[in-house]
Amino acid sequence: MTIDVVSELQGTVVALLARPGEAVRFGGALALVESMKMHHEVVAPADGVVASIAVVEGSTLAVGDVLMSLGDPVDSGDDATLPPPDISSALALPTGLDRPDLTEVIERHEGGLDAARPDAVAKRRRRGRRTARENVADLVDEGSLIEYGPLVIAAQRRRRDLADLIENTPGDGLVAGIGDVNGDLFADERTRKCIAMSYDYTVLAGTQGTQNHRKKDRLFELAEQLRLPVVFFTEGGGGRPGDTDQLGVSGLDCLAFLWFAELSGTVPLIGVNAGYCFAGNAALLGCCDIVIATKDSNIGMGGPAMIEGGGLGVYEPLEIGPIEVQRANGVVDIVAADEAEATTIAKRLVGYFQGTVESWESPDQTALRDVVPLDRLRAYDIRRVIDGLFDVGSVTELRRDFGLGMVTALARVEGRPVGVVANNPHHLAGAIDSDGADKAARFMQLCDAHGLPVITLCDTPGMMVGPDVEETALVRHCSRLFVTGANLSVPMVTVVTRKSYGLGAQAMMGGSTKAPLACLSWPTGEFGGMGLEGAVRLGYRKELEAAESDAEREALFSTMVDRMYEHGKAVSVATHFEIDDVIDPADTRRWITTLLAAAPPSRGERPNIDTW
Repeated sequence: MTIDVVSELQGTVVALLARPGEAVRFGGALALVESMKMHHEVVAPADGVVASIAVVEGSTLAVGDVLMSLGDPVDSGDDATLPPPDISSALALPTGLDRPDLTEVIERHEGGLDAARPDAVAKRRRRGRRTARENVADLVDEGSLIEYGPLVIAAQRRRRDLADLIENTPGDGLVAGIGDVNGDLFADERTRKCIAMSYDYTVLAGTQGTQNHRKKDRLFELAEQLRLPVVFFTEGGGGRPGDTDQLGVSGLDCLAFLWFAELSGTVPLIGVNAGYCFAGNAALLGCCDIVIATKDSNIGMGGPAMIEGGGLGVYEPLEIGPIEVQRANGVVDIVAADEAEATTIAKRLVGYFQGTVESWESPDQTALRDVVPLDRLRAYDIRRVIDGLFDVGSVTELRRDFGLGMVTALARVEGRPVGVVANNPHHLAGAIDSDGADKAARFMQLCDAHGLPVITLCDTPGMMVGPDVEETALVRHCSRLFVTGANLSVPMVTVVTRKSYGLGAQAMMGGSTKAPLACLSWPTGEFGGMGLEGAVRLGYRKELEAAESDAEREALFSTMVDRMYEHGKAVSVATHFEIDDVIDPADTRRWITTLLAAAPPSRGERPNIDTW
């Protein structure tokens, strides 16, 4: 019995891969037929022996034409299988890693890795720095990164050889992709995903070139589309004037700055910098929600060349925006010792926006009872309250060296991430100045945009007063805190630890004691329209002036203050239901967790986060 092998398509025979009398196996290639510029295999429909061939190479086939016939397979007398057909020919394609096309791709990718660039790596080592790839690898979970555009080169083909560009401008100075972060903390694969990006200072000093702008555009689009957080290592010298392979003049139509700024309020943006960060690099860093910088960072909107070009003098890079300046003025949120610590902090920050962790430890809540002194005039450390209230090891403070009268921190309570805003009694007795108001308002925006409940710890005599502070536009800055707090979509809980006076206290509560889900006070709380001492001096001026001696006046003053304190202390205020309760400090966590568990998800309607 014979079986006809027919063509299933119209085309031309370009190769016969079997000969008459040759044993073939089911599925073995018998011929190649070209159709529409593609070669298609004709395979054996069964085991057998080639009985005859009806075509020659070059024959034109119609659908259903017979190419050859197969006879019955040779009876070997046992169960041995037929030998594989001999299909070796010049047209047979190489397979596996022997393929030249695959080999080229592998070699091109390897050429951009650190191992292939020892001189560039050694230069980084001499500066005490890591490479861009090392930072990204440290950020993402091992083996999780998929990289976009690693084969891109600088747009300088008109002035440099292709081989030179391939060797010396891998990725056009930008490493970027999607990977997992904190996979050990979050089981959900979607939750772990993060966009990781880093300028590569070994490539043209980390400058912003035509192609790496296009790579940024691509990744920023993906961040918006996939709603993924972005961690961006920003070291570099700003715009690059040396690219030649693009149309146009100014380059002001690039989209990277537009699209990155549009991500504000949509996804968490975390910037990390080590070393020099000038011009366009600094602009992107400044758009980030949180900025981490190493102690050897220099950050400026203009580098030495721009300053000199503007006729403003000659400066060394180290003179521009050192960390001592940028940490005190609020540009930098967290200062790290080096890139390794900065990356660790970045992973920790991403975690707050990834959600609740299962493993947590509560501090001893009874210790909170003794943090605030019985002496109402004695200062205390508000950070002891924060560390004692929230999960052990979960607190990360932002902008510690700016707006000293306000403490802002990310933390967790029973594993759930929250934002904490607290007055600092050690600075201006907790009074709110312009910097403090700005610091708190922006932090509230950050929490609001990314769904983190806000816990405020109130201990303030009110807004700061005096001619000097009014020169800082205090009216506008403090009002900003009111507007931000009143329009939060996330839950707010307020705990008064001691002073709750005037407009400053109202600002810490979102505008009123009735604005938060609960306004609570510790037993040390005291309330009023203004500080007790000031209220006595204003309200009882005539009586004090009428005193016959300084001793009598002082005694009268003390009596009036004590009387007002009794009237305004927490337990008295609670009887008027101006606050929700006076609680044992050890019960604060239970209130917070109960309220947050009852609260619906935030609306998430904030369009952006102020850069300031």
